[in-house]
Amino acid sequence: MQTARVYCRDTPAGTLRQDAEGYVFEYLPDYLGNPALPAISLTLPKQEAPFRSTVLFPFFFGLLAEGENKALECRLLRIDENDHFTRLLRTCTTDTIGGITVRAI
Repeated sequence: MQTARVYCRDTPAGTLRQDAEGYVFEYLPDYLGNPALPAISLTLPKQEAPFRSTVLFPFFFGLLAEGENKALECRLLRIDENDHFTRLLRTCTTDTIGGITVRAI
């Protein structure tokens, strides 16, 4: 099982993990309790219950490179092109679109 911390503009927002059943995203209690902090995505609104999916959530998948950039990243970092979670952990740690970053725990 792999686990990552999700940040919204460098503020810890939640955890994303991959397990045998798929993926789980869950907001951190401190992030949920602060009404000034936005949801990380319209498709992942702030709520206490965890979000579950059998595939990587489209919001996170959208942070990944495509086409030639994907092929180059995978070749240089030695990542299987179909291992989306590892790609997310290795390539979305800084400077992503929208201010959301993902870092391995």
